[in-house]
Amino acid sequence: MMKKTQKLNRRDFIKLSSVASAALPFALSGFPLFANEKPKEYSFLEDNENILVLIQLQGGNDGLNTVFNLNQYDNLQSVRSNIIIPENELLEIDAVTRFHPSMFGMKDIWEQEKLSVIQNVGYPNQNRSHFRSTDIWNSASNANEYVSSGWIGRFFDVNHSEFPTDYPNTENPDPFAITIGKIVSETCQGTSANFSMALTDPENPGTALVSNTGAIPNNCYGDALTFVNETVAQTNAYAEVIKTAANAGNNLSTKYDSSDLSEKLKNVARLISGGLKTKVYVVQIGGFDNHDNQVVDGETKTGKHADLLEELSSAMNAFQDDLQLLNVDDKVIGMTYSEFGRRIRSNGGFGTDHGTAAPLFLFGSCVKDQILGDAPEIDTAVDINEGVQMQFDFRNIYSTILTDWLGATKSDVNTILFNDFDALPLFKDGCSARLSTNNFLSKELEINVFPNPFLDSLNITFIGNNEMVKITLYNTIGAVIKQITNQKYSNLQHTINVNLQNLPKGNYFILYQSKEISKTKKVLKY
Repeated sequence: MMKKTQKLNRRDFIKLSSVASAALPFALSGFPLFANEKPKEYSFLEDNENILVLIQLQGGNDGLNTVFNLNQYDNLQSVRSNIIIPENELLEIDAVTRFHPSMFGMKDIWEQEKLSVIQNVGYPNQNRSHFRSTDIWNSASNANEYVSSGWIGRFFDVNHSEFPTDYPNTENPDPFAITIGKIVSETCQGTSANFSMALTDPENPGTALVSNTGAIPNNCYGDALTFVNETVAQTNAYAEVIKTAANAGNNLSTKYDSSDLSEKLKNVARLISGGLKTKVYVVQIGGFDNHDNQVVDGETKTGKHADLLEELSSAMNAFQDDLQLLNVDDKVIGMTYSEFGRRIRSNGGFGTDHGTAAPLFLFGSCVKDQILGDAPEIDTAVDINEGVQMQFDFRNIYSTILTDWLGATKSDVNTILFNDFDALPLFKDGCSARLSTNNFLSKELEINVFPNPFLDSLNITFIGNNEMVKITLYNTIGAVIKQITNQKYSNLQHTINVNLQNLPKGNYFILYQSKEISKTKKVLKY
C-alpha cells in the first residue's frame, strides 16, 4: 500500500505561479509538480520497443449498448424497451455475440483477428462518481485508498526515479509518454513528476520562454517558479525530437476521417513511424455520460451513443490499418477504458445512469482474438440501481500489460499495483513474454451455487486446482458484502456452506477468482 502523501495540486500551483509566467498553462500541460517520496527500489529491464496506446472513454460507456449476447437479449429488451436496438440491426461477431451497428470498424478489426473483448471489467466497491472512479482507474488503487501517482507513472519511476531532473539526456532523448491533448494524463503521474507531455500538434509542439532570469527567492513562490523554468526548458528540448519525428513520420491509411479521435490516433501513428521512442500514448474521447437522449426515440440504433461508438470504432480501425501499412503493427497495442459502465435498466429519458462493470477492448496484431469472460447475466426483476457485476478486476489487465507487453517482472508489478494480480491470457503465442499459461484455462470451470434462490444459507461447490481461491459476495451496486474465502485449495472438489441468515432479501453476486480465472454467479435471497 502506498502511503498517503500531500501534493501541490493544480489550483495551488496556479495560485502560486500565475504571476510568474504567461506561458504557465503550457508548462502545466507538461509536468505537474508533486512533493512525494521516491519509490522503494525495484528494477526490471526496459529492453523492448513495445508501445501502449490508451484510449479513455470519458463519461462511462454503456457496455450493454455496445456488446450484445443473444442469449440475454430478450431479458435485456424487457428492461431497456425504450433504448434497445432491434436484434436484426446488430452486427454479427459470432454465434451469440453482436456489436452495436455503428461499430463496423471494430468488426473489421475482429475479422482480422486483432481484437479482444474482455467482458465485465471493473473493481470491488465500485464508486459511481466520475472523478473518483477515474482516479481509481488511473492510479490502480483500491476504492477506499487515495494514491496521487498513476500506474504508468510508477512503471517509469522504476528506472527513472530522478525524473525530471537531467531529462532529456543522451540515453533518454524522447518523452516517456505523450498525451494527445491539452492536459497530461494522471495515469502517467510519477511520485515526483508526470512522465507524459501534453501535445496537440506534432508539427508545431511549441516552445516557451523561461519566465524569469533574475534572482529566484528562497520560498514557496521561488520553488514554483524554478519548477516552471525547468519544465519550460525540458519541454523545449522534447519539442525538437517530436518535431523531427513528425517530419520523418508518415500516414498511409486512407481510412482516417475528420473526427477528433481519428486525428489524435493519426498523429500517434505518425510519431511512431517517425521513430519516436515514446512508450505510452494517451488519447481521450468524451461524451459517454448519456443520462438522456442516448438514443433517438423510435430509431434506437442512432443517437449520441451511436455517434460516439462510430467515432471510436472507425478511428481504431484506421489506426490499426495505418500501423500495418507502416509495418510497425507488431510493436503497438491499444486499450480502451472508461470509469464505469451503466445501469442495466434504462431510465425514462432514453438514457442510462452510472453503473459498475463494462467491456474493455484490446486491439493489435499481437492481441489474442477472443471474447474473454461471460455475457452479463440479465433478469427481468433487475433493481433500478443494479449494474453489470465485475468478473475481471481491471488491475489483472494492467498486470498482464506490464509483464507481458512492457517488460516488468511479476515482483515489479506487485509493487506497482500494490498487490498480487494474476495475469490473463491476452496475447497471441510468440507475443507474450510469458513462456507458458495455466493449462487449467483450457478446462471448463464449473462452480455450482445452490440452492438458488436461498433462504438462510447457500452452498458453493468448486474444484480447487491447488491454487489460491478467493470467493466474494457482492450486492447489486458492486459493494463487497462478505469475503467468503481467500485461501489455497487442493485439486479436489470442495463445498463451502455460507450462513447468510441476516442478509436482507434481494439479488446478490458470488465472484469466484483463482489463477487466471474469474466467474460470477447471480443469487437471490427470498
